[in-house]
Amino acid sequence: MTDKKLTTTAGAPVADNQNSLSAGPRGPLLMQDYQLLEKLAHQNRERIPERTVHAKGWGAFGTLTITGDISKFTKAAALQPGAKTEMLLRCSTVAGELGAADAERDVRGFAIKFYTTEGNWDLVGNNTPVFFVRDPYKFPDFIHTQKRHPKTNMRSPTAMWDFWSLSPESLHQVTILMSDRGLPTDIRHINGYGSHTYSLINAKNERVWVKFHFKTMQGHKHWTNKEAADIVGHTRESTQEDLFTSIEKGDFPKWKVQVQIMPEADVGKHWYNPFDLTKVWPHGDYPPIDIGVMELNRNPENYFAEIEQAAFSPSNIVPGISFSPDKMLQARIFSYADAHRYRLGTHYEHLPVNAPKCPVHHYHKDGPMNFFGQQTGSTDAYYEPNSFNGPVEDKSALEPPLAISGDAERYNHRDGNDDYRQVTALFNLFDKDQKARLFTNIAEAMWGIPDFIAERQLAHFKKVHPEYEAGVRTALEHMTRAKASEATRQQKMPQGAQAAE
Repeated sequence: MTDKKLTTTAGAPVADNQNSLSAGPRGPLLMQDYQLLEKLAHQNRERIPERTVHAKGWGAFGTLTITGDISKFTKAAALQPGAKTEMLLRCSTVAGELGAADAERDVRGFAIKFYTTEGNWDLVGNNTPVFFVRDPYKFPDFIHTQKRHPKTNMRSPTAMWDFWSLSPESLHQVTILMSDRGLPTDIRHINGYGSHTYSLINAKNERVWVKFHFKTMQGHKHWTNKEAADIVGHTRESTQEDLFTSIEKGDFPKWKVQVQIMPEADVGKHWYNPFDLTKVWPHGDYPPIDIGVMELNRNPENYFAEIEQAAFSPSNIVPGISFSPDKMLQARIFSYADAHRYRLGTHYEHLPVNAPKCPVHHYHKDGPMNFFGQQTGSTDAYYEPNSFNGPVEDKSALEPPLAISGDAERYNHRDGNDDYRQVTALFNLFDKDQKARLFTNIAEAMWGIPDFIAERQLAHFKKVHPEYEAGVRTALEHMTRAKASEATRQQKMPQGAQAAE
């Protein structure tokens, strides 16, 4: 028997947690049963709005251990040789709602919170090094295509392929999504990428551009569409089960951490824009540098408190790590933190899972759920500047000026961009079987969309490689014949036999 006594949220003892207070066995309930009212009221509020995207997720805690030396590029304490930093990883699908199946073909979010001695550093990326769009103005439109149709309340392949076929910059990500890596078996067997271009700043206040990579040390594993359908038929929680179970039994997943470094002066020297989220930096131009290992070794004690309420934002940086002119990154600096303020509340970063492990001093005031009081060290210091020993600015945290040229304008992000060259290079890396699966996956995803949209998309595939277009077209034709044959077979069957089947 436990010696813990049940109480209300205010600490009052609960004498009976089995029966409501009523006027006799058949009488009505009494409004004075504050314990019943408390339980019902809390149950009504047990859910918070799910994330608009990346709603279905899985996470665990671990460590980042730095074994390499890039101190000449960055002064960030968490990236110095020998540094060991606690961290939280949350992976997720993009389109699925909170109750969606894990084994769906989709991009996987790869969000990491590093609890550094200089503040929280959040690296919010995906399991792919690129994305569907390069201008954030199109991000809400893209996400609408991944969600439900306003009339049918179902997913719309027509909307997806209409948008993609009108947005050739999406080709790189679409090809990855429809390849083997678009349907991983779990998160232990995927790579993670910061995706965006960031900057590193060293002790001399010199800047370089950087890409972050997390390469799985477990190898890659993927489902075919048919295998995934079978898995979903058995369980909708395949990834959650795999991650939780592996950590519980001590089989800790690891990722090799790498960076690509570009000198600040190299911008403009290549045919590609290094700040374009639809492009990669070729490894021949900027070879990956091994800097350490990330390991997951602890499951959360409470999923809701530590994973569902975890909030990641690219706006969380630390000295020695900063931003770039990447337009998608610039927009996410605002939109992610804003989403958390809406979803979790003004003071979401004071929730234990989001709270920094270093001292925090700021002048933010009041608002819902302010349970921490003044963060300035003095009750009289609630504004700045002040004469009461409140926290002051730290000039040493200033970054070097960013050289930006050009007039303010709504520049056409498709002008001068080659959205096919890197997709061709990727396509040429696939072997015969990988290409065959790519063609089939795309045909299955495109099935039933209007012909004019299909033809527009096929034209993009042809610009990548004639074999790409021909393979998808043949797969579509094969599906058409197969479905027509099945329809004919069904028509010829007696009505009773059809019902039985």
